[in-house]
Amino acid sequence: MADKTLICKDCGAEFVFTEGEQAFYAEKGFESEPRRCPTCRKARKEQKNNLNH
Repeated sequence: MADKTLICKDCGAEFVFTEGEQAFYAEKGFESEPRRCPTCRKARKEQKNNLNH
């Protein structure tokens, strides 16, 4: 397994989906690759948390 370069669906930036992240996703049973870069993922998570509080 090698690092993969993916494109964020929100901001269009390239980001690396590392071997370690791929292994973590496989361990958790996730079948899809991330579609957002870490920055957009964090922003989206914070936005969701703010709506729930």
